[in-house]
Amino acid sequence: MTDQLKALLWQPRMAALLVGAFALLAALLAVIGVYGAVSFEVARRTHEIGIRMALGADRPAVLRMVLIRSVRVAFLGAAVGLCAAAGLTRLLAAMLYAVTPTDPGILVSAAVLLIVVVALASSIPAHRASSVDPIAVLRYR
Repeated sequence: MTDQLKALLWQPRMAALLVGAFALLAALLAVIGVYGAVSFEVARRTHEIGIRMALGADRPAVLRMVLIRSVRVAFLGAAVGLCAAAGLTRLLAAMLYAVTPTDPGILVSAAVLLIVVVALASSIPAHRASSVDPIAVLRYR
């Protein structure tokens, strides 16, 4: 009986394994993309950040400024993604097992995961932005 079940379920297991692997790859690409976008934004705004720090902005304020901007975009992306997921649930209903397509726990946890990933990916460029030396930045502009 065990051999029969293994033979019967190998395709769904393989499909689940492939979907999981592609989901991890997509998450990794998302982290790399967010990191790159935020790094580019910080590099583009280095002069402005230097001026802010020269006028009295402290490191935590600059760190907050960069992180809040990134997380705000993540909230917008999560809202758009939740709306798109609600509209496309009928297409995915056949692929779900023991979960309804509009399960609020799954949708909210996916949105929260997106926001956490964006915050983590933005933290390195935000720390780099908060350690800008205002004198060096203003000297080379």
